[in-house]
Amino acid sequence: MRVGMVGLGRMGTALAARLKGFDHDLVVWNRNPDKAKEMVAAGAVLAETPAAAASQSEVIITCLLDAKALEAVFSGPSGILAGDIDGKLVIETSTVQPSTQRRTAEQVAARGGAYVECAVSGSTGPAREGRLIGLVGGSAEDVARARPLLDQFCRRIEHAGPVGAGASLKLAVNLPLAVYYQTLGEAYTICRHLDLDTDRIVDLLSETSGGANILKARGPMVAKGLRGDDPQPVTFDVDSFRKDLRTMIAEANELGYSLPIAEQALSVYDQASREGWGARDGTSLTGYWSSQTPQQKSGTGA
Repeated sequence: MRVGMVGLGRMGTALAARLKGFDHDLVVWNRNPDKAKEMVAAGAVLAETPAAAASQSEVIITCLLDAKALEAVFSGPSGILAGDIDGKLVIETSTVQPSTQRRTAEQVAARGGAYVECAVSGSTGPAREGRLIGLVGGSAEDVARARPLLDQFCRRIEHAGPVGAGASLKLAVNLPLAVYYQTLGEAYTICRHLDLDTDRIVDLLSETSGGANILKARGPMVAKGLRGDDPQPVTFDVDSFRKDLRTMIAEANELGYSLPIAEQALSVYDQASREGWGARDGTSLTGYWSSQTPQQKSGTGA
């Protein structure tokens, strides 16, 4: 199958690499073409514009930073909607508000295309290994059409309802993790004086009611973060968590709710980013709070 992959950040590249392993013919595009080098070296064709990528493909998959990027890639002068998408399937994997997904689906339908959202839960490692969880929204017919491709990078596909439902689930899935990294930093603050090895602390937490799946999946990186080291490789950075937290809070506000814990966590992520931690892996946030002096902590209002 000829697949267009639009958006080659860390996750987009991982998805493209996974699909290339199934011998699909890939047409790729990224705003910064340097990020397409890995896939071009693997045999993908580099398109000049999103419209060209869409026109040259049978299925178009997008993986974009945020709603602003999504709008530009779809609706810009040389965006996907300017290409030939009549009868084609668009699979959108970005983490944005449900209203953004619904609006984009309507635009694609107006051009004769079919639209499925598949927000993915998991990092770049699981993406390359086909172990993501796909949080899917779309009609039953369109999802059935997309499933053969989704099965190639997802170990579980959760069809939650019409377009927008997948985005709602993705925000719900990411919220506890974003808050949990901050709670780990606070927990370490009150036992740091014991001078216990952070690997030992993480192992202990993973066996208690204070544990979470992330400790078993990424325990060594969490321990590095607690020590104040810079966890590598970066799979989902602090600034990306900030974007997701802002999106969660905006969605809750639209629904008439507030997210006080998420709002407090965001204030800490914002402070960490201002102090140069934005490009670090999110697990580094576990050590950020415990590394601050009491005066620095009081400055966030958290």
